[in-house]
Amino acid sequence: MDYTDEHLSRILKTTKVVACVGVSTNPVRPSYYVARYLTLKGYTVIGVNPGHAGKMLFGQTIAASLSDIPKDAGIDMVDIFRRPDAVPAIVEEALESLPRLRTIWMQIGVIHTEAAAQAEAAGKIVIQDRCPKIEYQRLFGELRMGGFNTGVISSKL
Repeated sequence: MDYTDEHLSRILKTTKVVACVGVSTNPVRPSYYVARYLTLKGYTVIGVNPGHAGKMLFGQTIAASLSDIPKDAGIDMVDIFRRPDAVPAIVEEALESLPRLRTIWMQIGVIHTEAAAQAEAAGKIVIQDRCPKIEYQRLFGELRMGGFNTGVISSKL
């Protein structure tokens, strides 16, 4: 799973609408701040979490499942914040219900070889064990030496 910077950059530049599977409404959870960050960068992010279905997050209604997202939402990428054993069902549902899907992105620590092969066989791009927020920051100049954003540095959480 060695992805070139050009490959990752192309995905991030061409993606417009992201379904974030496993999103949380808790601001201290990684799925929340990744979804928030992507929204701030101009992406439309639709959260997917049955425990929060119907709630609003970043101007979008959270869906219970990928198949509950309207077909005209134009999902380009699915970002998966779930354990690896949940990935096959997510990939299968994404392939069946998202007509514009181009990319399946699995978060750091999420790897599933068989589900990745299924998505690739269906013509989809698959990224595993990476975070789009971190890659965006790294590729588009928001991280500097030591990995710090050169904005305001504070000891506050």
